[in-house]
Amino acid sequence: MKVGTMKPLALAASLASATMLAAAPAHAETLTVWSGFPEMAPFYERVAEALKQDYPDLEVNVEAIALREHEKRIALGLTSGAGGVKVIELAGSTAQRYIENDLLPPVPDDLADFVTDPENFGEFFVESASDDGTVYGVPLFRGQGALFYNVDMLEAAGLDGPPATMAEYTDYAEKLTQRDDNGNPTVSGWSLRLSGGGQGIAEKFWINLFQFGGDLLEQTDDGKWRAAYANEAGRQALKQYLQNVHTLNTVSEQMPADAEAFQREQTAMFIRESWVIGDTAAKAPDLNYATAPLPEGSIALAVNLYVSDADSEAAWAFTREANEPEHLVWMLENVGWLPNRANVDYSPVTEAIPQFSAFVDYPADYEFFTLPAIGPIEEILTRFAAQLTRAFGDASLAEDDAAIDAYLAAAAEETNRILEREGLLAQ
Repeated sequence: MKVGTMKPLALAASLASATMLAAAPAHAETLTVWSGFPEMAPFYERVAEALKQDYPDLEVNVEAIALREHEKRIALGLTSGAGGVKVIELAGSTAQRYIENDLLPPVPDDLADFVTDPENFGEFFVESASDDGTVYGVPLFRGQGALFYNVDMLEAAGLDGPPATMAEYTDYAEKLTQRDDNGNPTVSGWSLRLSGGGQGIAEKFWINLFQFGGDLLEQTDDGKWRAAYANEAGRQALKQYLQNVHTLNTVSEQMPADAEAFQREQTAMFIRESWVIGDTAAKAPDLNYATAPLPEGSIALAVNLYVSDADSEAAWAFTREANEPEHLVWMLENVGWLPNRANVDYSPVTEAIPQFSAFVDYPADYEFFTLPAIGPIEEILTRFAAQLTRAFGDASLAEDDAAIDAYLAAAAEETNRILEREGLLAQ
């Protein structure tokens, strides 16, 4: 069509269309947030709402599902090149395999400066979000263990304050267990993770193992790894489980467990992360309970935010917005996860909710450990969890130290075979 021959109505429509295209926001985009913690959905929705000030046309879809399903979704989605821009919530140890295979991009320079600023994050969290000095994730929150205990149950049992040693944990469990007329436990004294949850069984055992001075894996000077639990510390930790299940009968696999049991007063104490505080406020607001640091230290699983598309300005902006102080304080108070950012005043929350004190006011010599950022860590934990589950059900092990040692030695051989296959086994 020659210029000058367009009819007036067509010309008007064409000009209107051109005007609309010119006015369209350059950053109009859809983000999908993948989370493995359903309780975090309101937090991400809050962040998305705040981000609309700078990205009014941004659509954010929050998909928060159970952790194991989330991990499967990531494994399938990233390796298959699933479309759409994703903000992905991942523990640093889990993200390592995707970083090594170039499936997650490093953060932009300005965001790397924010993460590596010691005023914002401690070295532990920077390392968790980095690989070989390059920042790939933006630290957000951590899972950190502590003891939760029912104050009324301890008082009724004549116990003054929480247990301070692992020997006292067993002593308390025996005294706190409530039984029927036949001697069968109806309320467990100490809820132990005995089944379900895959690698979570191994992680919870690792926490107890650490209190005995042990570790699941140890790194040697050459940067490689080997199993470190087939020893006295491992025997003590496993024997404690076995004695509580089979000898003292303070807990069983069939009994209600974990946070739900605690909130329903079906167990007197258990070890868990800080999210339980927010969950309990919603589900059992009248529960009289307190928290205490563990005898030696705790696991600290740092969770970061990663982005699937390096060119998505809005996605990186989302990870930065998530670290604004007002959101982090809200998360601590309303969800219960511990924010990783340092230069934020959390005292209004800790003063109002004293149960957070065990996670904040721990002893000066308190130690933290985390999962090593090696590719096969989840396989190692899952395989070891299967070994532990079988051991927990074997009553013959409870009073046989030699049998426990042999069991742990066989499990350690399997762990080391996995490390050897990946070229990570220390000699």
